[in-house]
Amino acid sequence: MTSSRLPRSTLRLIMLMAAVSIPLSSHAADEVTLAFAGDVMLADLPGEAIAAGRDPLAEFADVFDRVDVAVANLECVVATVGEPIDKPYTFRAHPRVLDVVGRHFGVVSLANNHTGDFGHDAFLEQLTLLDKAGIGRFGGGRDCREARLPLILDRNGLRIALLGYNDFHPREFEAGPTWPGVAWAVDEQVAADIKAARSEHKADLIIPVLHWGEEYDPANDRQRALARLMIEAGADVVVGGHPHVTQEVEYHHGKLIVYSVGNCVFDGFDPGPSRQGWILRLRVDKLGMVAWDTVPLQIDDAGTPHLDRETESPAGRRGDERLMMRPVRLETP
Repeated sequence: MTSSRLPRSTLRLIMLMAAVSIPLSSHAADEVTLAFAGDVMLADLPGEAIAAGRDPLAEFADVFDRVDVAVANLECVVATVGEPIDKPYTFRAHPRVLDVVGRHFGVVSLANNHTGDFGHDAFLEQLTLLDKAGIGRFGGGRDCREARLPLILDRNGLRIALLGYNDFHPREFEAGPTWPGVAWAVDEQVAADIKAARSEHKADLIIPVLHWGEEYDPANDRQRALARLMIEAGADVVVGGHPHVTQEVEYHHGKLIVYSVGNCVFDGFDPGPSRQGWILRLRVDKLGMVAWDTVPLQIDDAGTPHLDRETESPAGRRGDERLMMRPVRLETP
């Protein structure tokens, strides 16, 4: 799988099309631009880099600065307490990493399979630390009600609801009636949350962010079915991550689905697809997605991402359900 993992029929179509530049930096007053990064894991070597005064995301500062809101999946627990649970990989980052997180991202998703790695006390400490740092969060909370609440972004007259769900074990990280954790991707509840975001929270646009799929594989039937369910329930764009590789991009009823944007900051992977990722950039208005593109990245041995100016990656725009391939440009959504 490569960083432009797309169905063969789509690739054949793309080869007939010229690369398209979608101007994302200059947008109308009633539009909002967003960026979505994949797994940002700030323990181990990335954490050591931050402790030494380095910023693993420095090369992407301009990408994130040019959008109204930048969002990441925080693929670790940020805490000082707790004991690792019994699982192959556990990630706990020092609170100092939040200076770097806050420098680049206004919002993080907690709905993943590592934010519970050190138990409930560590998870609760992370919630407190994020709130004190002024970093928005969604997909996790002190109980299941809070975990399932949308984070509402009010920008340029738009109300954008972000919802986060985990669909990858261990399910013991799921929040309950009286204990903290993440929102789990139960189909009926996800559909109800999307509808409530529109009816109760008065969202103009709804963007679920999913942690799903099988590691290193293409999008599977479960992902496709859940993505379509979310679109049919009222979601405007679906953004996914977790498999450590980029996955297919498609439209359903004219709505964009990006199954996985891959890794962003993560060490421990051999050279290959798991060291490739995208920053998804969206330009939206009250009618939905106006334009989107992807900024490709390559991750080095230390887990630090670098701009990949050689690889073409997918892009698109409203009213045209074809996927276009284009080289990286640093105009923003």
